[in-house]
Parts: sequence; structure tokens; C-alpha cells
Amino acid sequence: MTGCGAERGLISVDEAIELISNRPKKLGSVQQPLQNSLSRYLAKEIYSEINLPSFSQSAVDGYALCCHAEDLNNQKFQVTGEIRAGSESHDILSEGQAIRIFTGGKIPEGTTHVARQEIVSVVSPQEISLTEHIRPQADIRFTGEEIQNGQLLAQVGQFLNIGSLAALSMAGVQTVDVYRAPKVAVLVTGDEVAQKAEDLAEGKIFDANGPLLKAWFEDYGLDVELIHVADEAAQVTQYFDQLKDSHDVVITTGGVSVGDYDFVRPCAFEVGFEQIFWKVKQKPGKPLFFAEYFHPESDHPCYLLGLPGNPAAVYVSMQVYGKALLDTLQGNSAGPDWFSAILDNDLKEDTRERFLRMHAYFDNGQLKVKSLAKQQSHMLSNLMQANCLVRIPASAKLEAGYILKGVFISN
Repeated sequence: MTGCGAERGLISVDEAIELISNRPKKLGSVQQPLQNSLSRYLAKEIYSEINLPSFSQSAVDGYALCCHAEDLNNQKFQVTGEIRAGSESHDILSEGQAIRIFTGGKIPEGTTHVARQEIVSVVSPQEISLTEHIRPQADIRFTGEEIQNGQLLAQVGQFLNIGSLAALSMAGVQTVDVYRAPKVAVLVTGDEVAQKAEDLAEGKIFDANGPLLKAWFEDYGLDVELIHVADEAAQVTQYFDQLKDSHDVVITTGGVSVGDYDFVRPCAFEVGFEQIFWKVKQKPGKPLFFAEYFHPESDHPCYLLGLPGNPAAVYVSMQVYGKALLDTLQGNSAGPDWFSAILDNDLKEDTRERFLRMHAYFDNGQLKVKSLAKQQSHMLSNLMQANCLVRIPASAKLEAGYILKGVFISN
């Protein structure tokens, strides 16, 4: 077979993901306030120190009742007081008594039922009856029914999203041990960046990679140092030499192929980086470069992920490989979270495995994906409609109905 995809020395997409997900060494951990830990990964298990709820409470606005009869509809109840959320009554309910109670209010001793106010008929200020039958223990949230004291709440590697922060906060968790956030520098290489529209006439282009990566890292939850570097070997070498000792990850765009001004690899080698792989049998993003540097006096390497310069290749590579690398450093080496979906349209074959920007949607309960136009690596306009990246096998002409793997993109 001939063509770009048949070039010797290329590794597969799965091999590249495997190396990026398993080769890097996890970062150390830090203890910090839970409220400052959004988008971090847990480095230590969390066990509950309380029951949740910590006391039995009302699930509704209504009345706590004491009645051991089977038929409550024929009963009238004497109202003895009121319990609001955050307050406590020391009253003990006796048969035939009721207390006005509000959602979250502590259930008084002797309660057999809670009747929501919609089914309560007020006979007088001190007397009520029910308009519907209710079962015993209705609308009571019992002590520890969600979480019990000593129960495992979260395991090592748990990603702390908004929901998990809220759940841990409700359980009274104040501090967490998380993997240290990677310190990342981004080098956008190239002399062709336009600063204004007039520059376009001089052969320059507006920069997409800088804004793309800045926004990507903001969404991921990391602050990064973004540096624009000219296509000059001395500059590239200087930055690599500075960053390798102070950062955990250096990401570059452009300069990783075989052109006269592709300085990333030789400059990386000059300052001590060792290649893990270069070139993946994929489209876009074939000349992907991954290397590591070991400082003799540090226990943690610096990793270099060299991305191609075309913006679509940058975007795809960050979604698949960049995220996998950053996750791995923080204890999650699972790699991309692939889904399966039905191809909506026919696709022509290519010698390389492809990542196509597609639109995923549900049709009669089935997840389907539809390819979008303008897939070339210098084009980004279809990202206005794309919500996933889909893997297309190499050297295969696919018909609608084929099952494919993909990864959702929210950013």
C-alpha cells in the first residue's frame, strides 16, 4: 500500500493513547479546601464522618402525626405546636396529636406519619383531619438513609465536578487531598501570525491556536502560561531550557514535522528531552510528538507534547491526547471515554485512521452520528455544529449503519 498512511515508523492511535495514559508518573498530592478543588482529582479516599440526614426530618410542609390506627381518614388530630427547619421541638407526640412541621424540620419523638399540607383539612386552629389515606412513615427522611457514618463517599481518582463538590459539602467535608494541578506552559510557534487585518496581505494569518488553547485550559480548570515563539531555533531552545525545570508539561503547536523551520524536536533533544513517540497513523495530527525530560535533582519529569500547527489538528490532539496526559498526571489513566454510535451517512476510505468532527443525536432512542463538511486540518468552522469526535477506521469504506466509537466534546 502507498500513501501517507503507509509511512514507516508510525504508531497506531491506540498505541499512542496507551503510552500517554500509562508512561507518565503521577504528580504528588496536596490538601486544600473543598471549595477550591473544582476540576481536581482525589488523591485520598473520603469517608463520611456523619449520617446523612444527620437526624430524621420531614420531606414536606405539613403535619407530623401520631396514629397507630390503620384508617387515618376517620381521625381528628390535636395540633400542639410548630417545628420549622433549623429549630427543634422537645415535644413528644401522643396518640391523636399532631405538630405543624416544615420541610427539613426535625421529626419529633412519637411520630408515625407526616401528612403533606395538601391532604390536610383544618377543622379549627387546634384541630385537623386528613382528606386522603397515607402509609405509615410517609414523607419522613430517616437518619442515615442516604449516607451512614463511616461510609465510603469518594475513591481515589474521583473527578471533582460541581455535583461531587455539592455532594461532599452536604456530607460536611471541608478539605480534600487532591493531586497537584500540573504546571503547564504552551508555546505557539510561528512567524505567520497576523495582528490586524492589513497583515493578511503580507501572507500572515490570524492566530487560532493561542485562543483555542487558552480557552481549552480554562475549561479544563488550569491556568497556563501562553507564549508566542518565532520559528527560530535559538528561541525555541531557550524556552525549552527554561521550562523543563519549572513545569510539568510543555505543549507546543507547530514545528514538529520535517520542514526547514520545524525546530521543536531537535531543540527538545538539545536540552535533554527523550522521545517517547513521534508520528501517529491518524488524520489530522500525524506528526504528534511526545517526549520526557528527567531532571537529575527532581523526582518528577517534564513532559513535552508537540502538536502539529494546523488548528484542527491542535483541537483534536488536545481532546484526545492532551486531556489523557493531564488526567494521567492527576491519577486518572483511563484514557478517553469512548461511546458507541450508529453512522448516519456513508464515508469514503482513507489510508489513515481519522478523527472526524461530527454531530451526535438521538433518533428513536438510538445514538447516531452525522459527519460534517469541511474536515481539513486547517478548517475549524464545523466546530459550530460538532459535539463529538468520531474514530473512523483506516482503509475502510463505511456505509450508513456502521457502529463507530467517539468521544463527546463540550468545549
